[in-house]
Amino acid sequence: MSREPDALAVVNQLRDLSADPMNRRAIVQDQGCLPGLILFLDHPNPQVVYSALLAVRYLAECRQNREKMKGELGMMLSLQNVMQKTITPGETKMLASEIYELLQASNSVDTDKPEEGPSCRRKDQFFLGSTNKRAKTVVLHIHGLDDSSRRSLCEESLLKIRGVISFTFQMGIKRCIVRIRSDLKAEALGSAIASTEVMKAQQVVRGEDGEEVIIPFPEDGSVAVEQNVALPDYLPEEESPSHEPDKAVTCVGTGQDGASWLGTAANFLSRSFYW
Repeated sequence: MSREPDALAVVNQLRDLSADPMNRRAIVQDQGCLPGLILFLDHPNPQVVYSALLAVRYLAECRQNREKMKGELGMMLSLQNVMQKTITPGETKMLASEIYELLQASNSVDTDKPEEGPSCRRKDQFFLGSTNKRAKTVVLHIHGLDDSSRRSLCEESLLKIRGVISFTFQMGIKRCIVRIRSDLKAEALGSAIASTEVMKAQQVVRGEDGEEVIIPFPEDGSVAVEQNVALPDYLPEEESPSHEPDKAVTCVGTGQDGASWLGTAANFLSRSFYW
């Protein structure tokens, strides 16, 4: 008999599923997942709160989700509570504030606008930052990002940097999309990745012609990296319910694995929070 997944395992899996643009509409329309994520925002474990915020931020990337998310019972109040708690780490407050501003600015026009392709399809960049000028997005191409152990090592390095708000991996193309404070230099990310001694990062930008340009970071490690001691860690890969990280982000509507795990998460949330 399999072990019941705990709250941290469930919220991390929902975070990974939410990272795929093709899953976002289904997760928000599900009767249990969005209310469950809202309740996770009040969880006593700061790791659970931060991971739930990441999931909510991903879901809010889909324009058509925002009005429903804003109107969901407890959403805006829970975000306010996260921002106002004195014990909340600074980066967690910043992420909650960004989500709050994004949803607050939404209106019914968002739900009427057609998406530019399939349902909330993948964009060139995540977290475009139109609602928060204090943050920016950096895309990294990481040589050596080959498996889950390297991914865990990369996560540990990024989480040590004060000013990193969130990140997501695209393991198939060895990339990491990192959300950072606007005053943090991208070179600090390169230095952190290089400190692993088994991986090396380069920055991916768009040229004037729209084509991708790869820019190497300095190899002398001259950029000072301010260590972050307050931000909670992610769930280690070996504790995750997914034993195949490359398949952790799946399209709910296109395969049984994604749909079944979404059902498992919803059932867990129902058993945990509804009587």
